[in-house]
Order: sequence, then structure tokens, then C-alpha cells
Amino acid sequence: MAGDDGLPSLGRVKITDLIPSEGLPSDSYKLSVSTLSQSFAQYSAAVIQFPAGDGALLRSGLDSACLYFQQREAYPSADMIHTNDSREWCKTSGYYADPQLWQETYDYRPGLTPIEPSNAMELPPGGLPDIFGLLGKAARGILDAMSYYLNLRSSPFTEILDNVPLRSREVSSSVLSVCCHARPSFHGAQHHNLTTQDDGQLMMFHDHDHQVDKSLISVVKSDKAGLHVRDFHGRWFLVDGDLGPQEAVVYPGLALYQATAGYVNPALHRTEINNIPGNMYGRCSLVFKLMPKSMTSLSCSEMRAAGHGVEAQFQIPVPVDDFMQRSHPTDQLFNRNTFQSFSFPTAQDEVVNSRSLDQ
Repeated sequence: MAGDDGLPSLGRVKITDLIPSEGLPSDSYKLSVSTLSQSFAQYSAAVIQFPAGDGALLRSGLDSACLYFQQREAYPSADMIHTNDSREWCKTSGYYADPQLWQETYDYRPGLTPIEPSNAMELPPGGLPDIFGLLGKAARGILDAMSYYLNLRSSPFTEILDNVPLRSREVSSSVLSVCCHARPSFHGAQHHNLTTQDDGQLMMFHDHDHQVDKSLISVVKSDKAGLHVRDFHGRWFLVDGDLGPQEAVVYPGLALYQATAGYVNPALHRTEINNIPGNMYGRCSLVFKLMPKSMTSLSCSEMRAAGHGVEAQFQIPVPVDDFMQRSHPTDQLFNRNTFQSFSFPTAQDEVVNSRSLDQ
């Protein structure tokens, strides 16, 4: 949003304020939805605040992740080297490494038990089931908040989401990825490029530095700053530079872009690595991705039902599995150059409007 009506910085909302209740929405709910949706529109990201107890859980998870990766081998075996194979998008589980990105990952996916190549059970980082539940609930709340903003019916994406809880023998489509960037003892390809920021500071990123998640919603908590997102004006900015212990970054992905007919743009992001090599652990992150189920389709029928215009490219439902395996050029994604109104009437305004109608 240009100029005076936009947010001066990344929007911050309390996750407890995004919990809907029966009846009319509270002013705090409407204000939080307004802040979240406007922050997504301007910055393609927002900051969510958890209660203090949840912040302690996230901190504990990050500490466990650092220790987990530190004890890994410097040279992973060949069967642990994975590139971004889109065909396996809903099957990843356990440890794997991508030397090209100088990144190691442990995927926690409920319903799948990771097995080491030696057929031994792998001991994962601690606390992952609790963290998966915490971030998954937050991601669904954010998705419902965006549905309210778009004037869709309640929980319009239920049919494409996993059951809560999972039923017998079901495997989660959503995933909690525990990531480590640039661990000094991990011998990755270490291909970087230098970028000059607006303030003249040199920043180091991977050669493959522009990424877009194919999720509906992604929630990220890291132990060090370094996540950059491109805003509406095409400028890169640091989104996690001043996060508190109970705060995390949230941003929309490609699946939400498709399901909302392009009304919610996905975040284009990259990770800074120039301040990491001097640290013995690298940069550890907890990344939850709320994903649609593979056997469903992304359809814009809810958007049409709410009266939104749906362009030709979004008219035909897309099978989720096909969508996940398809490449998506980022220069074709950001096609909406206008913002909608983000103001919701307060309770006082509604009383005034009601009285006007009675007269």
C-alpha cells in the first residue's frame, strides 16, 4: 500500500487475539485480522506472538536442534543427500542434507517413522510433537483469519487440510522441518553471492537464494536473525531481526495464492549466511508448513461464492499433487497491484449504523 495508509513496519499480532468466538467478532479480533492481512499485503509476512510458556517450548526446541545437528557427520552419506525433488513433497521424513544450499534438515511428519540407512531408528531433536501441534494450530488460526478478511465462510479450507487429529494410518501432509544453515563442520558446496543492501551493507546469500514455499501458511522461528523477505515494492528486508523469545515469523505460500485466486501473494524469501560461519552451530530454525492434502484439489469456488473476481488462470481446479510437482516462475506470481480496504467497523461504529437504520 502506498504511503500514508500503510503499516510503518511489519505487523505484529498476538495469536490469542486470532482465536474466533461464537457471535459477533470482537474489536481485538478485527484489529488483529486487519493488521495481519495488511502486513501480508505490504510485506508478504507478519510476526505472531505466542504466550510465554509457548516461547519456552520454542527455545527448548531450537536448543535441541543445535545439539542434534552438531553431532551429525561432516560428510553425510550419499543416500542422505537430497535436492528439491518435488515428487517426494509429502513423503520426506528424518534427516537429509542439501550441500548446494549448505543446509541440513530433519523433517518431522506425523504418521511416518524415519529410518536411518542402517535400518536403525533415528533419535530426533526433542519436543517435535508438541512444537508441531503448537505451530500447526497457529497456522490454522492464521488461515481462518485470512478467510475472515476475504469474507469467506468459516473454515473454508477444511476439505483440503489434514484431519485433526489424524485418523488411523494417515500420514500428515503438513510438516515441521528442523533446519540448520551453514554449520561450519558440515562440508556443503558453500556457493554464495554478495548483495548490497539499501544501507550499503554487504550481505551474503546462497546462489540459489530466492525461494517460495508451496504451503498454505509457513511459520518460522530461528535462533539467529537472517530471514529476508521481498516486500510489495520489490525491496528485500530482514523480518526476524528484532524478534522476542515468544515471537515467530509467518508468511503465505503458493498454495494459498492459488486457492485465493491470487488475492494473497506468496512470500519470496532468502536466508542470510554471512554472519554464521563464526558460530559453531550455524543458524537453526523451526519451520512449520501447513500443506494441503495430496489427493485434493485447489479450487477458487469459495472465492467466487464470496463475490470475488477469479481470473482465467485460476478458473480450473488444480490437483494438489500436480501443483506441488509443477514449477512456478516467481515473475508471474505478483500480479495484483492494488490493495483492498483493511478497515473493519468497531463495535461502536456498528451501534451507530444500527441506530441509523432504525430511524
